[in-house]
Amino acid sequence: MSIKKIKYQAYTLKNYSTLSQVQSSLSTEEIEAIRVVGNVLPFKANNYIVEELIDWNNLPKDPIYQLTFPQKEMLSQKHFQEMKKALNDNLSKPELKLVANKIRYELNPHPAGQKDNIPALGDNKLSGMQHKYRETVLFFPSNSQTCHAYCTFCFRWPQFVRIDDLKFATKETDLLVKYLQEHPEVTDVLFTGGDPLVMSAKKLQEYIDPLLNADIPNLQSIRIGTKALSYWPYRFINDKDADDLLRLFEKVVNSGIQLAFMAHFNHSNELKTKVVETAIKRILNTGAVIRTQSPIMNHINNCADEWAEMWKLQVKLGCIPYYMFVARDTGAHDYFAVTLENAWKIYRKAYNQVSGLARTVRGPIMSANPGKVQVLGVSKIDNKKIFTLGFIQGRNPNWVGRPFFAKYNPDAIWLTELKPIEGKDKFFFE
Repeated sequence: MSIKKIKYQAYTLKNYSTLSQVQSSLSTEEIEAIRVVGNVLPFKANNYIVEELIDWNNLPKDPIYQLTFPQKEMLSQKHFQEMKKALNDNLSKPELKLVANKIRYELNPHPAGQKDNIPALGDNKLSGMQHKYRETVLFFPSNSQTCHAYCTFCFRWPQFVRIDDLKFATKETDLLVKYLQEHPEVTDVLFTGGDPLVMSAKKLQEYIDPLLNADIPNLQSIRIGTKALSYWPYRFINDKDADDLLRLFEKVVNSGIQLAFMAHFNHSNELKTKVVETAIKRILNTGAVIRTQSPIMNHINNCADEWAEMWKLQVKLGCIPYYMFVARDTGAHDYFAVTLENAWKIYRKAYNQVSGLARTVRGPIMSANPGKVQVLGVSKIDNKKIFTLGFIQGRNPNWVGRPFFAKYNPDAIWLTELKPIEGKDKFFFE
């Protein structure tokens, strides 16, 4: 079966209402909700999502529709009415932006203390980088501060709303090289954004070549955090520079550095098209590895059978299941939130359905301020329920692998809602 060629078409607030699927499938109130919420949280979809992934006969429940199209409940009633009034009052663009930005700043735009992760070279703060965990540096190329489409849950939504003091971005690869040379403990660089694979192969090579050409003996892996396999797999098949991109991947692998795709798949439906299957094969043929991750989210994948199916498909296609995250406490968090206990139950039930090849996956994990905290389970001490937790990664590497306990809270959806067990004033890492 050959892969048809289609030209990329983006849908944003400027043209979403012209979609025949939207007009025929949604009520006037639902279309207005997209307009209201989309003026606060970024909205962008494309023709691959609209034509091949969304089941328009299953609205509003379709998981890919929920993943890409704003829903009214993604804002609190107060924030929704505030933005709706501003639009109905026909405020000017600058006035609308003021209203939207006020709401945005109230949605925890930088969860998990991201601003605390900015490193420095001498007196120079490197605002386009983050260094939270000893071995890994995050790099935000200024040319990748967008995506092929926007996930409605995305914790990086501040990158896309044109508020400069909320963005991480840089063009200065030379500073990244110098930083890596001065920090021999760093073994991995993660290119992130946005999505680095919105860049042309030529532009991405301008960021990667300096790493390959410099003397950085500690550099072992280059990671690329991307949703392109889900949202635009044609990027690797018949985009005009698709072959150039794959040759760049081969160049990285042949240099002796591992190239790891951190692929975001949020639902098994994203893995069922012929085009994504072909794209995965082409990437794997370069010698790169594909690791998969997703948060667990209400309305999209809060079901053990769905996670089991997704992991099985990923293994079948040659990918490595990596992380089940807890959705970060930002943006539309309340809409997507799954309690920590339910997330653990879903993880455990799904884990029990797959073979050992899929049991590389770890979860559920909160990327919280102190580090990546895994919910290991609900246990009992003196006949009282407690949470057992542990660090996968930590600001302090000595925290990793050390289990700790928290009072049982059936309603907790984030680490900050947990308290130490009786007899403890605080957690050991506080």
